[in-house]
Amino acid sequence: MAASRPNLLFIMSDDHAAHAISAYTSAAAPGGPAEPARPRINHTPNLDRIADGGMRFDSCFCTNSICTPSRASVLTGTYNHVNGVTTLVTPMDNTLDTFPKRLQAAGYQTALFGKWHLGHGPEHDPTGFDRWRILPGQGHYHNPVMLQPRPDDRGHTIVERGGYVTDLITDDALGWLDTRDPDRPFALLVHHKAPHRSWEPSRRHFTLFDDIDIPEPATLWDDHEGRAEVVQAIRMRLMDLDPVVDLKASVPPGLSEDEEIRWRYQRYIKDYLRTIASIDDGVGRLLDRLDDEGIADDTIVVYTSDQGFFLGDHGWFDKRMMYEESVAMPLLVRYPRMVAAGSVCDEIALNVDFAPTFLELAGVEVPDEIQGTSLSPLLRGETPADWQQSMYYRYWMHDDGIHRVPAHYGVRTRAHKLIGYYNDPLGQTGARESGDPPEWELFDLVADPHELHNVIEQPDYRDVALELHAELQRLQAEVGDLPHPAAEAEFSRLLSVG
Repeated sequence: MAASRPNLLFIMSDDHAAHAISAYTSAAAPGGPAEPARPRINHTPNLDRIADGGMRFDSCFCTNSICTPSRASVLTGTYNHVNGVTTLVTPMDNTLDTFPKRLQAAGYQTALFGKWHLGHGPEHDPTGFDRWRILPGQGHYHNPVMLQPRPDDRGHTIVERGGYVTDLITDDALGWLDTRDPDRPFALLVHHKAPHRSWEPSRRHFTLFDDIDIPEPATLWDDHEGRAEVVQAIRMRLMDLDPVVDLKASVPPGLSEDEEIRWRYQRYIKDYLRTIASIDDGVGRLLDRLDDEGIADDTIVVYTSDQGFFLGDHGWFDKRMMYEESVAMPLLVRYPRMVAAGSVCDEIALNVDFAPTFLELAGVEVPDEIQGTSLSPLLRGETPADWQQSMYYRYWMHDDGIHRVPAHYGVRTRAHKLIGYYNDPLGQTGARESGDPPEWELFDLVADPHELHNVIEQPDYRDVALELHAELQRLQAEVGDLPHPAAEAEFSRLLSVG
């Protein structure tokens, strides 16, 4: 196959934090030549094969840390206010332009197996794929029901599957590779359910980690002092995990609160990591197939997740927040014809950058409507002089009734982060229905990489706050989003610039 027409194997998991991949936790800490950035909590040898043979991105971020919106941005290369997928309950219009559609139109064989989570039915079933089989909604870990197109292409039909979902998705992908035309390039999307809540492992990994304690994160005991009041009120603490659904056991009697938190952490993190072990197995099977067919050099292999996840960091589970563990995505890319083995990139990359990257590498025109930037220069080891030095984030949902995470937007640069909690379910209208007043947080990511100290009201950071706010406004204008009037008024009050 010509190198100008590479295959694409795009593997995306759900809620897989980068610090649950051993290729990341073996990285050196900033400024420290030997100490690991985080304690290693698991070993992922097959995911590490991608990193060892390609590039690890250390500053890849999602623009909205929740499943449905992030997946829409990956497919379309646009921000959520543009593609219309702002929340979990706003499905994607399947007539939207996506990178699989463009690859298919350019002669690529395309397939999707696993989690879709962008709605299903005539207006929301996958389009742009020669073959697809998806989970309805979130789907189940064991014996899942799946959907696939009817033979007449009029809607979908239900398929009952026996087995473990991660293995079944991998089986489907391998089976499709068996039937493809070997003389045409392919784009194969493998979208795993794991490690999404409620973290149900396969039988073969059920007792993995039974004989050890997983290291605790440095911020497990964060008391959130000084943070925004709405942040202190969110319900993602380990004590909010359901003993039956999440922990699969009753809390032992007689534990102190600290002892119970430690017990809950171990129950939670071990099942989370057990589901990742099955993903790693599946990735190994796919990489082995590329090797066996002799097409590894001509295949772009990408591993990512739709967002990050709190693994006890700040005492939390789940995602949604603009804090680092939630907004950071793992991104591993192997393409031997372009990417140097074992390379690392710390430039800012975003989920909206994926679509233009895949199109450019396939030699397909990138439409002007795409808002992301191709990562191909970075993959070649080159950093353009005008490469992005900041990113814009917006979480549109306000208090879903479960996690109580506030609506917010913000900007992250290489050294700082500014977050505005506008706390408004109506978005940009200014007609507020929430009783929570707007609040702001500012973090110095160099002096405070764990984001423990909100310095928004410290005089020494006034100029930094003003510069970040100006950058936030610039990015909002650049991507076509609008600031929230109440949040902006509160920022002016805090900084006395009104």
